[in-house]
Order: sequence, then structure tokens, then C-alpha cells
Amino acid sequence: MKRDEILPFIAMGIMLVIVQAIALLLSPVMSDAGYTAFEDPNAIENTVYFFAILLIFTAVMLLLIKHKGKKILSWIIGASIFLVFIYIFAAVFGIFLENTIIAAVLTAAFSAVATYLLYKYPEWYVIDILGILICAGSASIFGISLEVFPVIVLLVLLALYDAISVYKTKHMLTLANGVISTKAPILVVIPKTRKYSYIKEGIGIDKDKSERGAFMMGMGDLIMPSILVVSSYIWLEAPKVFLGISIPTLTAVLGSLAGLGLLLYYVAKGNAQAGLPALNGGVILGFLFGCAISGSWDWILGIL
Repeated sequence: MKRDEILPFIAMGIMLVIVQAIALLLSPVMSDAGYTAFEDPNAIENTVYFFAILLIFTAVMLLLIKHKGKKILSWIIGASIFLVFIYIFAAVFGIFLENTIIAAVLTAAFSAVATYLLYKYPEWYVIDILGILICAGSASIFGISLEVFPVIVLLVLLALYDAISVYKTKHMLTLANGVISTKAPILVVIPKTRKYSYIKEGIGIDKDKSERGAFMMGMGDLIMPSILVVSSYIWLEAPKVFLGISIPTLTAVLGSLAGLGLLLYYVAKGNAQAGLPALNGGVILGFLFGCAISGSWDWILGIL
């Protein structure tokens, strides 16, 4: 591999760890504030609801792309991003401010400015910094909302769906190209050179190198494996070994990195790849390995 490929790949791994670290920091605060998506975190039907909503949202996006509704799609994505920022900043300001009115005003202001920056100045470092925050907040919300077993079921379903939609039906490629063309900030951008500008070049072909000037990674690829990391941290009863984190949570992090390494190995060959089979598979295997070496199997009792 060339140097301009190795460094971006390392950056992706660092980005994944940062997302998971921030998600772990946010999760107790969000849990205490009651920012959960589901009432019963152990109900397996939550996984069905999540998956069904994802399918409906995907279908809507594909229809908008097909029928020239990209502007509407951009507004929908923008509203979703703004909502995630609301949850994140509300949790953060709730820690430091006792005055709820001031906290609410600052939450709305910071959320509006962050969303505005993503759309009005979408340079790669703006997208990446705020994208990390979006991914961490999303992973935290769903991690505190779902216990370990429903998360594992969800990740398996998402991995299968991602593989089918990329390799079989290929509609995920159509969706990705359509979303990218709107420049909606749901991808993180890792440039190959310091001179690269996402505003000027997008993901177009670099004129000097006859190749793209940056690698792209969907935010979903950062969010989904991180949900299990957060869920194991919040819901798993296991001895804490490092900064209040248990062995299964630590090995889940390592497993997600191993999955990312496997994914990037195939990405380096130049073909579009489904990210979730490797990422979700890695984090699940890493988590199960951690459970095996620490004897933390109490979560299975909730299934029986």
C-alpha cells in the first residue's frame, strides 16, 4: 500500500476509537437524563422496530433520489442531524448548568450552529469533527436503549442487510451515490493529502493522480459497532478493569478495530465493500471473547 493510503486507514481506526470513547463518556449522562429510544431495553421487538424504520427510511431516500427529490432528502437528513445534536448538547449542558432555561437556549444555539456549519462550510475537518460527535451521540442513545442481546441480534440483521444491499441488489450503492451528490454530511472524509478540499473537489477524481483525493466512510459504519460497546458498558454486569470499563467492553472495542482492519484490507483492492459484515462481526466476536475470558455470561439469562 502507498503512504497516502496507509495514513488515512490509520486515521479511520483512530476515529472509530474516538467515537467509542466519547460515546462511553456520554452514555451515563444520557441514561441519567432519560434519553432512551425504547422503554424496555431487553425487548427483542425493539430490534424489529429499529430494522423496520431503517428499511422504510432507506426506501424513502431511494424514492427521493429516483424522483429528483434530493433537496427534500437533504432537509430530512439535516433535521435528523439537528435532533441528534439537541440530545448531545442537552446532555452536556445538563451536567454543568442547573438553570434549565439557559441550558435549553445553549443547546438550541449550539445545535443550530453545528448543523449550519455542516451544510454551509462542509470542509472535511468540519464534517469529521462534528461527524464524530454525531456518531458518538447516536451510538450512546441506542446503546443505553438496548441491552446486549437485542443489540447483537440487530447487528447481525444489519450486517446481512448491508451485504445483500451492496453485493446482491446493489441499491445501497445507488443510495450512497445519491446522498453523496447532495453533499449531505453523513459521511466522514479522510483526505490523502493536506491540500485536499472537500468543498472544492468533493469525491471527484484528483486531476494529478487520476484517483479520488480522499477516502469516505459512512457514519453508520462508525455508529453500529459502537452501539454494542456502549450497551455492554451500561448493561453488562462484569468486573471493571480499566477506567471503569469491563473486559468484554474492551475486547468489543478491539474486535471492532480488527473488523475495520479486515474491511480496509478489501477496500484497498479498489472495490466497494459492505462495511457492517466485518465491523459488526468483529465487535460481536470481540465481545463474546471478552465474555469467555471473564466469565461474564449473565446477559444470556435474559434470553432464556
